[in-house]
Order: sequence, then structure tokens, then C-alpha cells
Amino acid sequence: MTTPDDLKYTSSHEWVRLEADGTATVGITFHAQEMLGDVVFVENPAVGRKVAKGEECGVIESVKAAADIYAPVSGEIVAANGELADAPERINQDPYAAWMFRVKPSTSGEVGELLDAAAYQKLADAEKR
Repeated sequence: MTTPDDLKYTSSHEWVRLEADGTATVGITFHAQEMLGDVVFVENPAVGRKVAKGEECGVIESVKAAADIYAPVSGEIVAANGELADAPERINQDPYAAWMFRVKPSTSGEVGELLDAAAYQKLADAEKR
């Protein structure tokens, strides 16, 4: 699977899509779900929670491992994808459609610090070696 050019990325394998309303939608990358294997559980942050960039704010579990999900930017959680509680396998089916949560950034500068698709793909390729 390709790394979509219209998204931003973190070195901890979250993707970020900036929405027209100023919020940021967050999920995990194809590379991350591939490393995890079959996803069996997702714990999203609570709506209303304030998070700092890089803060652990969720958990994803697979048959192989558990991994923390980190906030890509500082801000307030404004939505969580409740569908993943009953169907966590959606992340394996299409990790770029199965978003996890939305955050309203408290500062616009942090979004600019995220990786573009080419930089993230280079990071993911290096990890596969």
C-alpha cells in the first residue's frame, strides 16, 4: 500500500489529515498495522481530554502486541471513532479510512513539524530492513 501524499505523519506511525474545520483526524499507518498484525482492540482517548504533542493517549492491541497511540499535536480531543470498539479489524482492512480520533490543535505550528509522505516512507522502509 502506498503512503498517501495528502496526509502528515509521525515517527511513531500515526497519520494526520487536516480537516476544513481546523481539526486533525488521526489514525495509524499501513506500516504500523502491518507490524501489529490482526488488530483486536482499540482504546481511544476520551472526548474533551486535553493532550500534549507526543503524549500517550490511546492503545491498540493485536494478536501479536500492544502499542501506545500518541497525540501528533497538542489540543483537545473532539471526537473518537466508536465503531472501532466493535470492529477493530477495520484498521487492518483500510488504516487510512479507519480513523481513531480527532483533535482540535491548540497551536498551528505543530502540524508543520509533522513528516510528509516521502519522509515517512523513508522511515518505514528503514524499519523494514
